[in-house]
Amino acid sequence: MSEVLVRHRVALVGAAIGGSLSPALHEREAAALGLDYTYRLLDLDRLPPGWTLRDADGLTGFNVTHPVKQAVIPQLDDLSPDARALGAVNTVTVEGGRLVGHNTDHSGFLDGLRHGLPDVPLGRIVVVGAGGAGSAVAYALANAGAAVTVVDPDASRVAALVSRLGVSGAAAVDVADADGVVNASPIGMTGHRGVPFDPDLLQARHWVADVVYRPLETALLTAARAKGCRVLDGGAMLVAQAARTLAVLTGATPDLDRMRGHLDVLAGRTTDA
Repeated sequence: MSEVLVRHRVALVGAAIGGSLSPALHEREAAALGLDYTYRLLDLDRLPPGWTLRDADGLTGFNVTHPVKQAVIPQLDDLSPDARALGAVNTVTVEGGRLVGHNTDHSGFLDGLRHGLPDVPLGRIVVVGAGGAGSAVAYALANAGAAVTVVDPDASRVAALVSRLGVSGAAAVDVADADGVVNASPIGMTGHRGVPFDPDLLQARHWVADVVYRPLETALLTAARAKGCRVLDGGAMLVAQAARTLAVLTGATPDLDRMRGHLDVLAGRTTDA
């Protein structure tokens, strides 16, 4: 008897996601794994008011991105332990009609950091942004033993992370005693131009990572590189969290090196052989 091929139907939910590389990144790796897998975009700017995940028929899973990684939680039936600890999700499985939230951002960030900047010090780290991505990054770094300070103009969001994760909070970026800085805010991405803090605060001894990948070369990374800092673009986290998401949604084991190659092609850094 021939094996029945499971159909995976996945969507990304978020705002201003037209330029996302996730559909092609997922579908390329799924094809390499021999999966029946399609990935589409559900842009909140084009959906009717009041739309929820339950209004999307026929989907077997979701990715969730800015600005609803936290706001989507009331729509879910359950959360994985990591998602519950973080108070944010980026992946939702559909299991017998139940929506279960997961978070692959925290592990994806740390995997990407260890691959891209494997020997940087993790003593004291400043994380800019206290939203879903900032929560994941702070959680990952704190669990890796770093002393983390989260900065965000929204004092209530900072206070929530301080309470939930046991990190420190601040109203302004101060890198005087920091080893590295992570931009986990949307500032710098397409539609949110600018830098999340004054790059003149940086010195060559700092390392700087960005979770933004549209564009891969943000204004912050350009300025940090000019200061002599070691930098890591958001593609590192994108690939690593996508690989973990694929594993959660399908049970398959993606090839991270192959997925990094997919990203290089999609970003125009290399071409298909």
